[in-house]
Amino acid sequence: AFTMVLGKRWKDVAETVIIGGGCVGVSLAYHLAKAGQKDVVLLEKSELTAGSTWHAAGLTTYYHPGINLKKVHYHSIKLYESLEAETGQAVGFHQPGSIRIASTPVRVDELKYQMARTHWHPTPQWLITPEKIKELFPLLNMDKVLAGLYNPGDGHIDPYSLTMALAAGARMYGAQIYNPALVSGLTPTSDGKWDVQTPHGTIRANRIVNATGFWAREVGQQIGFDHPTIPVHHQYVVTATVPEVKALKAELPVIRDLEGSYYLRQERDGLLFGPYEKEEKMVLQDSWVRDGVPPGFGKELFESDLDRIMHHVEMAMEMVPVLKNADIINIVSGPITYTPDLLPMVGPHQGARNYWTAIGFGYGVIHAGGIGKFLSDWIVTGEPPYDLIECDPNRYGKWTTVPYFCSIIQSTVAVNVVGYPKEERFAGRPTNRTSGVYELLKGKASMGFHAGWEQPHWFYKPGDNAGYKPSFRRTNWFGPVGRECKLVMEKVGVVDLTPFGKFMVKGKDSHKLLDRLFANTMPKVGLTNISHMLTPTGRVYAEVTITQLTPGEFLLITGSGSELHDLRWMEKEVAEGAYDVDISNVTEEIGVLGVAGPKARDVLQKLTQEDMSDASFKFLHCKPIQLGGINLRDMAAVYQAIMAAGEDEGIDNFGTYAMSSLRLEKGFRGWGAEMNCDTNPLEAGLDYFIKLNKHADFIGKAALQEIKAKGLKRKLSYITMETDDVDPEGNETIWLNGKVVGNTTSGAYSYTAQQSLAFAYLPVELCSVGQKVEVEMLGRKYPAMVVQEPLVLTEPTRTRLQKKSKA
Repeated sequence: AFTMVLGKRWKDVAETVIIGGGCVGVSLAYHLAKAGQKDVVLLEKSELTAGSTWHAAGLTTYYHPGINLKKVHYHSIKLYESLEAETGQAVGFHQPGSIRIASTPVRVDELKYQMARTHWHPTPQWLITPEKIKELFPLLNMDKVLAGLYNPGDGHIDPYSLTMALAAGARMYGAQIYNPALVSGLTPTSDGKWDVQTPHGTIRANRIVNATGFWAREVGQQIGFDHPTIPVHHQYVVTATVPEVKALKAELPVIRDLEGSYYLRQERDGLLFGPYEKEEKMVLQDSWVRDGVPPGFGKELFESDLDRIMHHVEMAMEMVPVLKNADIINIVSGPITYTPDLLPMVGPHQGARNYWTAIGFGYGVIHAGGIGKFLSDWIVTGEPPYDLIECDPNRYGKWTTVPYFCSIIQSTVAVNVVGYPKEERFAGRPTNRTSGVYELLKGKASMGFHAGWEQPHWFYKPGDNAGYKPSFRRTNWFGPVGRECKLVMEKVGVVDLTPFGKFMVKGKDSHKLLDRLFANTMPKVGLTNISHMLTPTGRVYAEVTITQLTPGEFLLITGSGSELHDLRWMEKEVAEGAYDVDISNVTEEIGVLGVAGPKARDVLQKLTQEDMSDASFKFLHCKPIQLGGINLRDMAAVYQAIMAAGEDEGIDNFGTYAMSSLRLEKGFRGWGAEMNCDTNPLEAGLDYFIKLNKHADFIGKAALQEIKAKGLKRKLSYITMETDDVDPEGNETIWLNGKVVGNTTSGAYSYTAQQSLAFAYLPVELCSVGQKVEVEMLGRKYPAMVVQEPLVLTEPTRTRLQKKSKA
């Protein structure tokens, strides 16, 4: 027996229930159904496209400064180009191209910086001259224009038609779309499913996806989450016919004026113009954050306010003089949702089984197609198709409070800030995540933000040019970081490493669980090793340091940015495999100080009875030690005791920039750079940590055996470069004989070897030592060479070699 609801068969069980019928939710329904998933249901409380979709300006661009968000944009545009033919529904897709205009020298550097990061992607993108810009957009005032970044294939699409075409496609492949169908309650079942309550009945779903735009917080709150999303008022202006526009033979490309902080495009025979407002003028709909979205709000708009955007209007009139005489026929002011870093929250959410989010889209139209595909692939195969940790919903936590995200969003959306390397945003800081030494160090160092924590980047000394001075070239921290590297190589330094994610795993099945999750064998009691969690297809999901403290009790340490990302993966395995274990997140309970350098053991020896010599406390060993009579809960006291003890040895502070340079010199790979969900551990050179012969069938084992048998196509190489005042950062394009052959993953200046160095992926045939290539940085190709790694040996290796030579 089945019931009819809203003119359709009502499904009371579903594989996936998607909540929200904007372009993102409908795209996911389309992709899941197309991938062959049966029983895909989408619930929309009013009508499709209500919310932020219907009033969007509909811009589509290949450009994105990130690595894999470029892929999302690329997939979206390729889908939109073919959607009409597939579904029979017109989508109003215009592709006149787009130009980002640079009118200051630093903006030209930014464009060159971005070009160096694009050449190894399929994204069509070119740096063009003022002459070419004038030819493409003849109505421009060229007085200040220095260069442009041109993306042919960019343009705009009608968001309403796009959503309707995706909905038609979803239905065509068997998805059910119910509306109006409000979700009134969400109840988890003991076996990890969800009961989704609606006025028409309840649906039992294997998973739910929150794709509700500015209602994301309401839906999250039903199950105990406070998602850090907030609606911002975005205004755009549409003009009547402009004779000079009407007279053109071809549609104008979309213009983005980076200094003026607005976009401008052709709309029929007129122009459409939308600014990103300045911090002091911007309106956040924070009452919705506090009190919830008004129940009836769907296709409503806010009151427009031209005064707020007059500054941008004037800049646009100067850049495009025909605007001066154009009549305004429409001003649209509607809510757009943002998260603190302006990137969406996409993927499974830690803390609830089978709850996924696709929320926080400030740029939903260009993201919808690619994210629908990305999430659908992840849901169907059990792992992300490529690494998108910058959009992981678990990058936020309890520290992401309302006051924090309101102030950071206001300062971040406000300006089209220059996208510098090592970018820091200071609004809303510090959060409630501060380590025990933060108060002691905050005035002495340039602080960085890591998953809510404040962590020193580098320390000031008298005479230094202090403060945060971002640049595309070597800047004020270059000298001081060299000083810190010398300190650690010759004497002893202390670094605050509290932001690491830390978990305790114990219980009857702890060993069995970790053997299944990790590719390395588990360390014996009192020992530490480095181990990797792999995906089913053998890519690197996480790198974790594991110590067995007492039999069956393990301490796991991971990077600050992957704390809940890793915890969620482990919890999923525990639930599905019914392991008898207890995993507790102790990140905020344990302070961490790194004491490093040849004099480190001498300093610590003064504070403890325990023998700290190399012979009795070896590398990768772990033991609890008592430091004097200090209460370990008080991290500041421990820090001060270490500093006092090391006075004769010349002890001092160092920060994470020095640590990065030192790590690269030693050839240590970093998770998120050299390895992630885009790479397998064999091509990343992690063979030593992967025990293919271990008895346990760890996740990814079979896939790795196959990868090994087939042989690798590319490998991680270690390269040095001849540079001037610019150093590699990672993600730069590598050239050989005028062709793109690879990309860097991370880079720095080695103060010990006095040259720039980087890790890079190259085809296997270009990996031999002595191979010459070129690395593109800021519009130039710098000579580089593959060298033997590492440049600097680790301390245990140096000691071993010294002993050997004496013998």
